[in-house]
Amino acid sequence: MSYIMDLRKIVGHRPLLQVGASVIIEDDAGRILLQKRRDCLQWGYHGGSVELDESCEDAARRELLEETGLLAGKMKLLGVYSGKGMHHVYPNGDEVSNVDVVYVCRDWQGVPCASDEVEELRFFTGDALPVDLFAPNVLAIQDWKRMKE
Repeated sequence: MSYIMDLRKIVGHRPLLQVGASVIIEDDAGRILLQKRRDCLQWGYHGGSVELDESCEDAARRELLEETGLLAGKMKLLGVYSGKGMHHVYPNGDEVSNVDVVYVCRDWQGVPCASDEVEELRFFTGDALPVDLFAPNVLAIQDWKRMKE
């Protein structure tokens, strides 16, 4: 069981401050790997909640492996995202104010394989991203695009 799930048993759907760690995977052609999430059918990068006593970098690596089957090598910090743009209500009613530590990784191994949380995995160029992006991921994806310019 995860820390957040344990808290949800106590607080229900009430807003929680949640620390997340995420990875933007980039291939040799400069494309971004996005996942179509099963919970909302929107596209986003790979990540999730940091567990108690887990480093953000370890959490990002763990989430990437769980969601895509990929192993991250060297990662570079893109940024830390917080504030009103990171507030989200999930389809099940759980409400969070996210603080997301986002890394970019070009050094990865494996073949992308969708987990049970993921409907589909696909690479996109920065100028042909899907319109239905997961709202809490938009700021970091915009920064990733600016970084490439």
